[in-house]
Amino acid sequence: MNKIKIQPMGARVLIQPLEQESKTSSGLLLPETAKEKPQTGVVVAVGDDEEIKLKVNDRVLFAKYSGTEVKWDGTEYLLMECSDVLARLLD
Repeated sequence: MNKIKIQPMGARVLIQPLEQESKTSSGLLLPETAKEKPQTGVVVAVGDDEEIKLKVNDRVLFAKYSGTEVKWDGTEYLLMECSDVLARLLD
């Protein structure tokens, strides 16, 4: 992954959403319009607030319609308040 040239301010994090599967468990392909908005992602940058408990490369679960969509160098990201992150996903 290239170094991101976006630095969130305050208690914000920049997340790269992880795409949902394009197939159902029975093997049917889903069109783009039928896919749900992603709710998981990887933290790629963290703001400068000392209260943030997330680190770069953490996998997280976030609220479905939270954040601001940002497109940078052809990649889509979500910029959101740290409080919109619901949980850290553990391996």
